[in-house]
Amino acid sequence: MTTTVHSPLLPDQRLALIERARLSVLEARDSAPSPWLAAPIERSWRRCLAMGQDPHQRVAFEPVSASGMRQALEASQPLIQAAAPVIRSLSRAMVHTRYFAILTDARGTVIDVDGPVDRNNPRAAAIARVGVDLSERAVGTTAIGTTLTDHEPVWLHRGEHFFHDNGAFSCAGAPIWGPDGHCVGMLDLTGIDVAEQPALKHLVTQSARSIENALTTSRPHRMLLRLNWPGRVLGDDNDGLVCVDDDGRIIGANRAASDMLGLMPQEGAMHCSEVFAVPTDGLFDAARAQRPAFEVPLWSGLRLQLLAQGPGRVSGSPRPASHSVPLKDVEAALIRRAVEDARGNVMEAARALGISRATVYRKLTKKK
Repeated sequence: MTTTVHSPLLPDQRLALIERARLSVLEARDSAPSPWLAAPIERSWRRCLAMGQDPHQRVAFEPVSASGMRQALEASQPLIQAAAPVIRSLSRAMVHTRYFAILTDARGTVIDVDGPVDRNNPRAAAIARVGVDLSERAVGTTAIGTTLTDHEPVWLHRGEHFFHDNGAFSCAGAPIWGPDGHCVGMLDLTGIDVAEQPALKHLVTQSARSIENALTTSRPHRMLLRLNWPGRVLGDDNDGLVCVDDDGRIIGANRAASDMLGLMPQEGAMHCSEVFAVPTDGLFDAARAQRPAFEVPLWSGLRLQLLAQGPGRVSGSPRPASHSVPLKDVEAALIRRAVEDARGNVMEAARALGISRATVYRKLTKKK
């Protein structure tokens, strides 16, 4: 049996396919799905066309009103504080790429910027400003507008942006979910006139997950439940996190926990007894006794690993290194996580990272 290996497209080939998609969808207004374009990007293009936007019109990166900016910053303080250490750590992974980070609220208003922004570059100065409206309605298809509409991670390169004016940008974006189950904003990694880096989609997704976890654990709680499936090791950003109050009500959960437990945003808080098929007092007892992780049944019939921790006890989370991490270690960690997310399928992981299978093997087997 022969396995076909699909090598990443060369830069010129990639840009040529994007141009074909632009001619088909934006110029000819062909209604048929484009084979050269990711579905989220095509949906965004068509939304922009439906709004009456023209890909050739000039783009003005306008700030929201002063009152709107103040309101956005005040409402986003928990998000800004939770994201700050995560965004700073991104510089180690992107140190040689000339990409920088942009944090927005759920409306697409910039609330924080970090990284190597070239303020002498008018295009960088235009977008890397707190208060600028980078929503889809304001600046067309970008990672920001697409992510906030579809609530899924996305990668866009040059001409995949709706407006010609934005053709110098390359960006990755991922949504950030709050402890109440609603999208509170997004994290964007942007470069200008830079090489395409589709692996940044994986990096921004993992970073958004870290921010979500920080948002969840910062919510005042009496007990924190750390969850994962049997056979998985508890203690990293893939864990589900559930905040519980004195009465045993679930007052916050990260996205992973919501998916594991089938939680949906609702008006009133659910009680632990509605989810876990064990006495809630037993969970509090486990937290007080600092009991090791154990398996618990759910009313759904599934079982989860659970570690109950007291307020402020998040020792299961790996502590960030106090010193800089070598770039090769960050790169290797990203590749290992991509392979894990692909359930050991190296070809799938290589495709997600935009590198060859041989490169994945080489990086994973390279001795330190």
